[in-house]
Amino acid sequence: MTPALRSEYLDRGKAPFLSAGFTLLELLFALAITAILAVLAISLFTKAIDKSKVAAAVADISIIQMEIQRYQSQNSTLPDVLPSDRRDPWDRPYIYTKLEGVKGNGSARKDHALNPLNSDYDLFSTGKNGVYKPQVSQKDSLDDIIRARNGAYVGLAEDF
Repeated sequence: MTPALRSEYLDRGKAPFLSAGFTLLELLFALAITAILAVLAISLFTKAIDKSKVAAAVADISIIQMEIQRYQSQNSTLPDVLPSDRRDPWDRPYIYTKLEGVKGNGSARKDHALNPLNSDYDLFSTGKNGVYKPQVSQKDSLDDIIRARNGAYVGLAEDF
């Protein structure tokens, strides 16, 4: 390199091999934008997975409900135990409580006004957190997937 060229680069404060690169600030901005997009994508993906698990539990409860109806039509009574060994999408068993023939409403799950959800049997999944309370409007039970109004509603307790 000739002395004239060398002084020209020194005067500008740049070397020829550094003139096409990114500054540290530009790299930090790009990294920050990528991190924000990754966080948004992960949260949307998690919500989509949760929705699909709820939909699978609703479908399972509908199938189990048909199995119970088939048992009832063949035996003229509700089964004492769940006639299915299905597990919910969170790998926990579905909870079944026979209410027919039971005196009082003590074992029945209840809505916000303390009315029983069903008069024949309760069938539900404990949902994502795995915890449930007798009243479906309580915080721990809002993520439960329930059967209510004797099968007319199957879905999230939060939406009931």
